[in-house]
Amino acid sequence: MERRNAWKTYSAKEAEELETLTRQYRSFLDRGKTERECAREIVKMAEEYGYRELDALIREKKQLQAGDKVYAVNMKKAVILFQLGDLPLTEGMNILGAHIDSPRIDIKQNPLYEDTELAFLDTHYYGGIKKYQWVTMPLAIHGVVAKKDGEVMEIVIGEEETDPVFCITDLLPHIAREQMEKKGAKLIEGEALDILIGSRPLAGEEKESVKATILSLIKEKYGLEEEDFLSAELEAVPAGKARDMGLDHSMVIAYGQDDRVCAYTSAMALFDTPKTRRTACCLLVDKEEIGSVGATGMESRFFENTVAELLALTGEYSELSLRRCLKNSNMLSSDVSAAFDPLYGNAFEKKNTAYFGKGMVFNKYTGARGKSGSNDANAEYIGRLRKILDDAGVAFQTSELGKVDLGGGGTIAYILSLYDMNVIDCGVAVLSMHAPWEITSKADIYETKKGYEAFLREA
Repeated sequence: MERRNAWKTYSAKEAEELETLTRQYRSFLDRGKTERECAREIVKMAEEYGYRELDALIREKKQLQAGDKVYAVNMKKAVILFQLGDLPLTEGMNILGAHIDSPRIDIKQNPLYEDTELAFLDTHYYGGIKKYQWVTMPLAIHGVVAKKDGEVMEIVIGEEETDPVFCITDLLPHIAREQMEKKGAKLIEGEALDILIGSRPLAGEEKESVKATILSLIKEKYGLEEEDFLSAELEAVPAGKARDMGLDHSMVIAYGQDDRVCAYTSAMALFDTPKTRRTACCLLVDKEEIGSVGATGMESRFFENTVAELLALTGEYSELSLRRCLKNSNMLSSDVSAAFDPLYGNAFEKKNTAYFGKGMVFNKYTGARGKSGSNDANAEYIGRLRKILDDAGVAFQTSELGKVDLGGGGTIAYILSLYDMNVIDCGVAVLSMHAPWEITSKADIYETKKGYEAFLREA
């Protein structure tokens, strides 16, 4: 079943809307290179659209009603947005759920060391990466340092033109014969992903004088001691801004588009959707890239607890009401899919893969090989979604994550399906997924945002 390329359908007005959306999206990516930064940006936008923080409403004992807009934040790394609908919450919600963490290089708790008068930061990579892609690339450091006195200092180094950047070194090809004979997974070892950060000795220091220079600089600029690394969350990410890609400006190349492309379009779809019959929800979580674990991941009780608080503020709360609300909800697990790459065509099955320019992507199931670890959406639910999107004129396609026996992947879909709600994976196709720089089609971004709006209104 051939799907039409969405670029061929756009009017001048739609083309202008597309450029506006993707320009704002690139700016969002530049401001949100970590899960903390993304959460902060989403909250800032939400407040501009009239959303109020749930904790403040609880303190005020505010009675919520249809049309009210509410947000909640979990440990500054996950956000939930609600726009209350006309129907009681027990009738269920329409939920868009994405994640805002991305693969990266994390800096260890005892990271700073010197070797042969070079200073390095010891690291531990986060998420599924091809380690060899991260060497010899300019890196920026983003994150926070929490001091013992309670002060939390935000750190961003490497994004301004006058900032230094950092790098993971690699071996020159002239003497790399043994390295090049290794398999790809072993080409660069995890313990070799340490970041070079300095080489100038501190005058008057005889022992570890380069490390002493680094410590003196962070003391002078940030007031930090070496022990403050123990309570720091620092992430090394590609330095630089999101850019248009292609002579035709048809694509976006940027770090972290998995899954911030779906997080941004989900949030904007909610912000641009007028009051709905069913409560509309946008759920943006952390830790998906490492299994959705931990207090800020989807497997935490943050979502369930927040819905319970929302029910209490509408006067509907009971354990049974909570269960009914969750069971009667519909969800799009807003996550990216693999775009067909003709340079690696043997990894894909052409009839069941996603293509640039053909709209938002549905994955009925993900998982690996025999669908292991998959949520598998019901046919009836897919049929309803097809009608919603066709009626709204949204371009969409269906896909799998490559050939059956080559691997696969997962999302947060299976976790939400445990509540008995209808869930399907749905998002934007990405080239070079999990690489430091990922590529998306502007048309797919635009169609996905339109599709999310139609789902919130009509599902």
